[in-house]
Amino acid sequence: MDERVTSFSWSSSATSGAVRLGSIATAHGEIRTPAFMPVGTAATVKGLLPGQVRDAGADIVLGNTYHLMLRPGSERVRRLGGLHTFMNWPGPILTDSGGFQVFSLKELSKITEEGATFKSHIDGSKHELTPERSMAIQNDLDATITMVLDECTEHPATHERAKASMERSMRWAARCRDAFERREGYALFGIVQGGVHEDLRKASAEALVEIGFDGYAVGGLAVGEGQDEMFRVLDATVPHLPEDRPRYLMGVGRPDDIIGAVARGIDMFDCVLPTRSGRTGQAFTRRGTVNIRNARHQDDPRPLDETCACSACTDHSRAYLHHLFRCGEMLGPMLLTLHNITMYQDLMAEIRGAIGEERYDAWSSSYLEEFGRGDVDPL
Repeated sequence: MDERVTSFSWSSSATSGAVRLGSIATAHGEIRTPAFMPVGTAATVKGLLPGQVRDAGADIVLGNTYHLMLRPGSERVRRLGGLHTFMNWPGPILTDSGGFQVFSLKELSKITEEGATFKSHIDGSKHELTPERSMAIQNDLDATITMVLDECTEHPATHERAKASMERSMRWAARCRDAFERREGYALFGIVQGGVHEDLRKASAEALVEIGFDGYAVGGLAVGEGQDEMFRVLDATVPHLPEDRPRYLMGVGRPDDIIGAVARGIDMFDCVLPTRSGRTGQAFTRRGTVNIRNARHQDDPRPLDETCACSACTDHSRAYLHHLFRCGEMLGPMLLTLHNITMYQDLMAEIRGAIGEERYDAWSSSYLEEFGRGDVDPL
């Protein structure tokens, strides 16, 4: 029996102030919120099998329009059955529109009213990404959640520069809405821009609500403004977003960022941090971060995190993980990536549990205190 739902909707099961517990019904299954989406940029969460990502607790993964349009090409993915079949992930998939990647190319890209032209970082070939083209590519990929094409404003940006960029993004958002192919259980999210300027964030949110989207993302943050500024912008933005639609903070972040953003009404997150850090030897634990390359771990028989049930922690010691990285063995990055993804999904499960039991404030204070204590050597 196919138990997948046939409509896209967000429903709340508990709230406490701005904090929300809920779920998103999609054509490819349920997303429990608050949710963290592991990043599978090129149709893979690097170093992990799809089953490992699912077993860690993830309901949804993220793919990227920019990278997939270059390799292997969205048309090829469509011919091969769509991204779910191609990467063997039957659950929901959100695809980033490619705007941030084009922004990151800087000297290799040019932004006009029509869209973005850029040179591939792979072979230097020239490409054009318009709102309409972005919608077509994401449709080829069969993305459960499609993101509008936006211009990610650099930081810092003057009010004048941020305003012009935001208003262009709003015009692109309307074009995306017109070009998006409506299907049961699929969704299109708008993206709030405006830099760190509160009036621009309010204007952007109101413009997107006027256009009408299935969900709303806050973009253009975690680009160097710092946590306090990010929280200030969220405080100024989230109240202007519909209460009956999911809210997504793009590209965030550290556990303390997520906990603070959930307190401000955010439902969805993604970030490359857990996977990228895992590949370079940094692990996230309940007591902060651990650099497993440090010599202090070479004779340590303890698990990386005694509270974690992943195989890196239950089957191996810190000494062994340290050895793998010192020797350049690929198993080291694979195990630390698995641990970090598990840790992030455990964090989200704890967040959902604390909201459901109406103890989020007390839980978050306790968690942040332990996380801030740092990884301390045993006496």
